[in-house]
Amino acid sequence: MTLRKRHHTFFLVQALVTVTVLTACRSETAEEVESETVVSVKTAVATRGDLQAVIHATGVVTPAPGAELVVVAPEAARIAELPRATGDRVRRGDLLVRFEIPTAAAEVQRQRAEVGRALASLENAKAAQARATALFERGVAARREVEDSNRAVADAEAALAQARASLASSEALANRAIVRASFDGVIARRLHNPGDLVEPTVSDPVLRVVDPRRLEVLASVPVTDATRVEVGASARLVGVETHGAVADLKVASGPAEVEPGTAAVPVRLRFAGPADLPAGTPVQVDIGAELHRNVVLVPAAAVVREGEETFVFVADNGKAQRRAVQIGIAEETRVEIVSGVKAGETVIVEGQVGLPDEAAITTDHEEDAAGGPEPGAAIPKDDAK
Repeated sequence: MTLRKRHHTFFLVQALVTVTVLTACRSETAEEVESETVVSVKTAVATRGDLQAVIHATGVVTPAPGAELVVVAPEAARIAELPRATGDRVRRGDLLVRFEIPTAAAEVQRQRAEVGRALASLENAKAAQARATALFERGVAARREVEDSNRAVADAEAALAQARASLASSEALANRAIVRASFDGVIARRLHNPGDLVEPTVSDPVLRVVDPRRLEVLASVPVTDATRVEVGASARLVGVETHGAVADLKVASGPAEVEPGTAAVPVRLRFAGPADLPAGTPVQVDIGAELHRNVVLVPAAAVVREGEETFVFVADNGKAQRRAVQIGIAEETRVEIVSGVKAGETVIVEGQVGLPDEAAITTDHEEDAAGGPEPGAAIPKDDAK
């Protein structure tokens, strides 16, 4: 190889080494820049406070016990009179339905005739008793005749008492042909018209009357939460426009038995004031459960879940520290931290998704507190059990 060729080869090798070194330098510089990228986040301070657990349940607005009247025919009958329509208001004592029950009227007449015959028999027995007693006193009749007349009077009195009882029973049945309102209320449903033939079964009702001033919510609580419900605990309607009506409730009865075919137990909730929701309205309710006092609270947005792991990012000296946490009670806006974060530490509430541990951060905005429930959304603390 000539000297010129050797020099040319040397320069080519030197150029390749230079290019490789420059490329490596550039790569290292890019990685260095990428690792030092500062992420803008929003933060909040973990605080201490009280937090009440809430049981979410579905329910339906229904009349309270004694605030509902379902009219059913006393026996197979025809509707003679039905003056009220759905939505009409009624007063106590107003006529609701009058039935035509021919057999009942005939039975009343028959029992009245039986009472008449029993009265006549008693009068005859008493007259015979008087004659036998008078004859016995004069020595004409024997004592046995007097005793027989006494027995006849007693039998006639018993027969009269029985006839009168049968008459009262038949009259009571006949009186059931006229149904009147037992309280002030509203006709919730009218299912028949005058002239209709109806059966004496609950599956063939004529009218349903409810008292709108005495309504409650019948909620279905999951069996797993049944032991957490206490009578007297506070509750609140969720997502229902009440038009100024009071949406607060109280637990009126605890779980008694599991609803057939479900994994829920019925719980009665009484309104704290008048409600303008019609009976049958489906509702969502939040029932206050256990109350945890003076616990560490962070905004719900600060909690990150990845599979079975739950963690929070804490902002410390411009770095994002990933902390595994154990959470307790959680609500829509706040979460109780049992371990992993202390009160006073700053947690990241926005911008932490996908953030690596110890990443450089800058605080774009910092809140002063962990946040709280929306106005009117919390279960009142003073009513908590």
